[in-house]
Amino acid sequence: MFKRLGHFLLILALLAATGGHWAVLQSVAWTTMLARNLRTDSLEVAVTKTFDGQHPCNLCKVVSAGKKSEKQPEFPKLAKQLEFVSERLVFVFAVPQDFRLLPELEISLRQFTSQPPVPPPHSASA
Repeated sequence: MFKRLGHFLLILALLAATGGHWAVLQSVAWTTMLARNLRTDSLEVAVTKTFDGQHPCNLCKVVSAGKKSEKQPEFPKLAKQLEFVSERLVFVFAVPQDFRLLPELEISLRQFTSQPPVPPPHSASA
């Protein structure tokens, strides 16, 4: 019980830390808009109205304003500052100094099979 609760709280914390709560709210807004538009329009028109950005609902406006007003990270994005230096790795193939071929082994299945003892052993309990 507590393990599930811990996992659930961890997922909520990760969503909040990465801004996933905006994605969840936007998904709810789109679903609500699509359902509302389907009441009066065909599927094609309803999908177009929902996702064209020209007909935002109140929740879409709240999500948009929330994303804009959200505090920007204090640290600059590291992806813009990363520089990848191309160091050429030189691959050198060196021939070993001491090279010997091993003799081929002849292995047959007969070496691994054994014949049952004749006559069969008697059990001690008999």
